[in-house]
Formats: sequence, C-alpha cells, structure tokens
Amino acid sequence: MHNAAYNRLKARFARIAALGEAASMLHWDAATMMPPGGGESRGEQLAALAGLAHELLTAPVVEEDLEIARGDGLWEEANLALMARAHARATALPTSLVEATARANSACEKIWRDAKATADFARVRPSLTEVVRLQRETAQALAAALGMDPYDALMDGYQRGITAADVEPVFTAYEAFLADALPRAEAIEAARPAPRPLPGPFPVDAQRALCRRLSERIGLDYAHARLDESLHPFCGGTPRDQRLTTFYDEDDAAKAVLGVLHETGHALYEQGLPAAFARQPVGEAAGMAAHESQSLIVEMQACRSDAFLGFLGRELHRAFGGDAAPYAAANLARHWRRVSRGFIRVDADEITYPAHVILRFRLERAMIGGTLDVADLPGAWNEGLKRILGIVPPDDAKGCLQDIHWHDGAFGYFPSYTLGAMAAAQLMKAARAAAPGLDDALAEGDLSPLLGWLRAHVHGKGSLLGFQDLLRAATGKPLDPSDFTEHLTRRYLTA
Repeated sequence: MHNAAYNRLKARFARIAALGEAASMLHWDAATMMPPGGGESRGEQLAALAGLAHELLTAPVVEEDLEIARGDGLWEEANLALMARAHARATALPTSLVEATARANSACEKIWRDAKATADFARVRPSLTEVVRLQRETAQALAAALGMDPYDALMDGYQRGITAADVEPVFTAYEAFLADALPRAEAIEAARPAPRPLPGPFPVDAQRALCRRLSERIGLDYAHARLDESLHPFCGGTPRDQRLTTFYDEDDAAKAVLGVLHETGHALYEQGLPAAFARQPVGEAAGMAAHESQSLIVEMQACRSDAFLGFLGRELHRAFGGDAAPYAAANLARHWRRVSRGFIRVDADEITYPAHVILRFRLERAMIGGTLDVADLPGAWNEGLKRILGIVPPDDAKGCLQDIHWHDGAFGYFPSYTLGAMAAAQLMKAARAAAPGLDDALAEGDLSPLLGWLRAHVHGKGSLLGFQDLLRAATGKPLDPSDFTEHLTRRYLTA
C-alpha cells in the first residue's frame, strides 16, 4: 500500500513536470520565434497548462497518498518531502488565481517589450499593477497557509529555506564593503593605462559560430541543446532539451560571448541533474540561488580567470582575425573585469552587480508589502540607485524597465543572483583545493576538472539538499560571504 501510494505520486508528479516542460517551451518560443500577434493566444495556452498542473497537484488523492506513502531510502524520502511541500504551496492557491496570474504575466511581458524599447513606463504601468496585485494576493495566500511572511513565501518558491531575514544582513554587510571597495577599485583602475580597443566590428555569423564552439568546448551537449536569439538572454527547456538564447551586437562581441558562457553554466547544471529522478521534485535543481551559482562559477570564476582568458583570446583572434595583441589575456581582463558604475544590471561588473540586486530586493519587497505603489516605482528606483551607486539613469529603459522579471511575475527571485555569486566563489575555492591542476586546465579551455567536481558535489545532488546543506556538503560550511569578498579583493583591489 505504501509503495503503491508512492508510485502513484511519482506518476502524478512526472505528469506535472511534463506540463511544466511544455510551458517552458512555450515561453522559449514566445521569446524567440512567436510572431508579435501571438501574445494573447499564448497567454491562454500558458494559463491552461498552469491550471492543469495546479489541478493535478491539488487533487484530494494527492493528500491521501502523501499521508500513507513511504520512501524507500534517502532520495525517496526527500522526494516525498518535496512533494508534500509542493502540494502545500499549491493548495494554498485557487486554480482561478493560478490561471489569472499566468495570463497577466504573459500579457504584461509582451507589453513590456514595447515599453522598454520606447522607454515608456506609462505604457506598461497598468499591466504591471495587475501583475503586482496578483503577486500580493498569491503571497498573502501562501503566507497564511505556510505561516510565513508574504515576501518570504515568494522567495521560498525560488530558493527554499532562504528568507528576507537571512538576506538582509548579508546585503547590509555587502553595502559596507562596497562603500570602501568601489572607490578603491576605481582609483586602481584610473591609475592604469586604458586597454587597447578590440578591433570590431564583429560579424554576427562569426559570433554565433564562436559562441557555439565555446559552449561546446566547456561541456555543453548540443545533441540536447540549441542556441537562439532573444531580447533578454536566458536558458530554459528541459534537462534533455536545453534552450539557450543570447543577443548579438556587431560592435561588442563580449555581450554574446560572455552571455553564452553564463547561460551554458545554467545548461550544464540541468544536463548534469540525476537522470534516475528525472521529472521528480528531488531530481530538479536545488533552487535559483544554486542555479545562479552554476552560471557564475562558469562565467565569472572560470571563464573570466586569468588562465581561461589566454585561451579565450586565442579563440577570439581565430574567429575575428586582425591584430592578435588586443586579444591578449591582460588586455581582455582590463576590458571584461573593468569596474564601472553603470545603469544596466546585466552589464555590471562583479563589484557593482550586487548593488543592482540589493536595489531590486528592497523595491520588490516594498511592492509586495504594499508600501510602494507601482506608479511610484520609477522615482523609487532612481532614488535607490543614486543612494547605492551615486548615479541616476537617464530614462526608464535604463532604469526600472530594463529587466523582464517583474513584468513576468518573478518576485522574490532577485536575491538569488547575489547569493549565487557568493556561493560560486565558495564552491570555486573548494574546487581549486580539490583539483590543484584546475587552472592549468582552464588555460587550455578545459573545464572538465571543474565540471567533474561540480557533477559530483552539486549537479548530481539534484534537490536532495537545500541551499545551505548543499554548500556544507560541498565546501564544509554554509554560505560564507567572505569567500566572495576575498575573491573580489584579489581580482580588483590589488594594484
């Protein structure tokens, strides 16, 4: 009886996961292939899938089976616990709210594209107001059912076990570090000669071929992946069918190259998840902070290291020709590890990037808490950025319209970026200790020693462990932000 109940739950959750995979593909298509007029019907399709998945998850038989099912071993017990967690979150929400949320998110995301292109916040404000209203309703329903703060309930959907109370002291400490480190890094940078310009233009076809070659070189299996173009780079799909996107700028190849290396880190994580638990909660990634740690350990820790930049420079010269000198590792480092106060999060350097996340964390927490109206978001954004970085964006396209996340209903997600960056530094420190020849391999463009370590200590663990326990098992300690600030000090504060 107990095993029969567990097997029924496994079958049901596999079906729910398949619906999620279908929705992921529809999101990918909306960002890459869908014609402009397809938005309304796509919203209905996504709402229908969300509603079906919600009905499967909240059916009375699920609670009955959860009460009697027993797992046979550690992984099965963890799987059952994660099933119960998903059921508790889902039963807190009526299907009508789930469908309305999916519909509103899809509609707002389409309007956001045009609003961003024209820097016209007024255009998206009504639809974003509706998204926020539904997110607040969702947060309050989850909070009441789970005994959590509403914003924490949203955060828990992206990274279980992490609350605003965990994040706030980490972010406050980082602000203090930033106040000292940023002017020091700027002074060191100003004392150095300007880097030699990279000899563009960089033809899009050559960039596309290079991006594929690099991602394949560092481990991406293109029998189960593809690379396309979108307004906002992302990685989606399924572990067996990864969909990466980027965008190309003929004047700046770094946007595509570094973006694809970042998204490849996400895809490698997905491709390394435990196949024995595919489409089961325990077989999924350990959360979005864990996911960001994997994209950032590849892009920032490995591929922007001195060792890898030598290899990357040779590949850039091979792709674009001309004088080889600008592609020397030291020159690339001065281009791609440059500290600068900028408006755009995705273009930010490692030191200032967390400031962008801290700003968004505080603003979205205020919107969910009801202390910030959507109409006041542009002004609050500009004031917050001025306070933390001393700059004010010239328009809303470079301010509160730059990210897709809120317009697609992702509230509680942003802290994962900086938690992931901190975890990436911690994991890289442990990987280097375990594989002393890692940097020699990186100099040849070989990530296999790092990837092998990550497969064993992160990817292959799925969701068996929460974020903190995953770090404890891999590095011997929970999240330690000092590993990140030590990394930044070595890379940016040494004259």
